[in-house]
Amino acid sequence: MVLEIGGEAAGEFRIIFVVDKKLDHPFVGDAALLEKLGFDGSDESVCLLGERGELYVGVEDGGDHESFRIAAAKAVNALRSLKIKTASVAIYDQNGTAFTEAIALGFLLGAYEFSQYKSKPKPFSLETIVFTTANYHGAEVETEAITAAISKATLAANAVNFVRDLVNQTPEDLTPASLASAAQQTANDLKLECNIYDEGYLKSHGMGAFLAVSRASAKPPRLIHLSYKPQNARKTVVLVGKGLTYDSGGLSLKPADYMSTMKADMGGAATVIAVIRLAAELALPIELHAIVGATENMIGGNAYKPDDVLIAKNHKTIEVKNTDAEGRLVLADCLCFAQEKVPHLDYLIDIATLTGACVVALGEYTSGVMGYNNELKNALLQAAHTSGELAAELPFNRHLKKLIKSDVADIANAASTRYGGSITAGLFLSEFIEDNNREKWAHIDIAGPAYVEKAWGANPFGASGYGVRLVSAWLESL
Repeated sequence: MVLEIGGEAAGEFRIIFVVDKKLDHPFVGDAALLEKLGFDGSDESVCLLGERGELYVGVEDGGDHESFRIAAAKAVNALRSLKIKTASVAIYDQNGTAFTEAIALGFLLGAYEFSQYKSKPKPFSLETIVFTTANYHGAEVETEAITAAISKATLAANAVNFVRDLVNQTPEDLTPASLASAAQQTANDLKLECNIYDEGYLKSHGMGAFLAVSRASAKPPRLIHLSYKPQNARKTVVLVGKGLTYDSGGLSLKPADYMSTMKADMGGAATVIAVIRLAAELALPIELHAIVGATENMIGGNAYKPDDVLIAKNHKTIEVKNTDAEGRLVLADCLCFAQEKVPHLDYLIDIATLTGACVVALGEYTSGVMGYNNELKNALLQAAHTSGELAAELPFNRHLKKLIKSDVADIANAASTRYGGSITAGLFLSEFIEDNNREKWAHIDIAGPAYVEKAWGANPFGASGYGVRLVSAWLESL
């Protein structure tokens, strides 16, 4: 589906947003009929008038950007079953183009459907949505600015949908090697630098924690380093993504019900690759590095075990208490690698589907932000708000840090209690951040929103592509 800007009237159907239940607005064709049909314009409500070729969608909360994004996604899904090729929508901006960008993004995110494994995918006829020159506020429409907003939204949607496509694939298809191939293809498409390292490199460079996790898998691990280096970059940012293409839990085997969605455990990896892709397409003046530890956590005769002691890249020793706390082991070595390879970094952000505890704490739709720098954490939280993604801070404290002490090694990979598990995982990662980088680092646990087994907001069942919008908004703020 493509988005265009056209004349005053276009398309077989008109999409009309009813803002804050204002059925008396001139854009509303027949308020009496809508009321008779029980449509009052409440948030996310939909009314389809087929004979009139009109689709009404309610937008409340003062018509904020995220409400418009969700309403646009609702509109596309309401039209999904119709055999129409074109639809139109007016401009809802009074000043600037923020609402147009939000609506365009909502259309494209809502139109997404993953049907790779369907023998008979459902047809989707809608090909084009035209933004007309009519304006909800009666303001003059600046065609050039609207076109630019639509173009930016299209790039952002492509990046989010890139993540969704990767995460939704089966673990048989999306292996560490194929994830590395996706990164290499991104580099080829955008002329970026890409280095991919195998298990021999991990062994020779002392990445014992990462290697241990990968040992029982028949699919060899890959360490991916993707770089975007524009001229005159204002900042240098390193993004580290957890790339567990499947997580069985290892010898600390997950229950069957908890294993069925573990193909999504590489959501952080897909996100950092997509962010660097989008940054390059937008020509952001930020030197950006995406580093991914890609592997599987499986069972077998050579699997790493509880009671093992591993040696990480920075020579810290780790007592294994639970092999299902594997993502932090991979990230530990990747964080060390990142600081060694990019010593001039200004910011270091890791993104991971790390803990079920984060979902318990914040629910399925919200990520947890952790770190030592309040200014950095607040900037990420503001970027989440700006982008329409949900995030909340989970605070570190000295008492929880004591729970990952080990009597036989420098640190344990799992806490001595089941409480505060998301925070203790973040504190574990902090042990692999050099002192001079502690204020530059933040950890984002996306275990909740990365993959949800029901549609929500502008997201379908399955992978959401969460984090692309948040991190990209933060990068733009730099």
